[in-house]
Amino acid sequence: MLWIKAFHIIFMVTWFAGLFYLPRLFVYHAMSTDKLSNDRFIIMEGKLLFGIMTPGGILTIIFGIWLWLGYGYNGTWLSLKILCVIALILYHIYCIKFFNNFKKNINTRSHIFYRWFNEVPVILLILITLLVVIRPF
Repeated sequence: MLWIKAFHIIFMVTWFAGLFYLPRLFVYHAMSTDKLSNDRFIIMEGKLLFGIMTPGGILTIIFGIWLWLGYGYNGTWLSLKILCVIALILYHIYCIKFFNNFKKNINTRSHIFYRWFNEVPVILLILITLLVVIRPF
């Protein structure tokens, strides 16, 4: 089971790397005005989203479920962690929505919005880490 836990952590780090970086790309994309920059951001965002983030998220969830089934974890801390993971999944889906808006050239959000949007996974990472390590409930 330690291998499963290691892979869960590895893919969680991969997923979070994308969750931290993609909205930062959105910040710069929202500030760009020329076609060359917009096209370059679309390529970068797409590769990050579908080549790193989405596989990382899917594998994090698969290995997390495997851990849950193998160890039989339970408790309020796990229920709260699962709620945080659901929030991350919804955040990921919003990232896809925003990417598609940029791709269609219909983004209506400012770079300031994306700066604030970028803070959501930081808060969730802190909550998840505290729940897993401290298990306060």
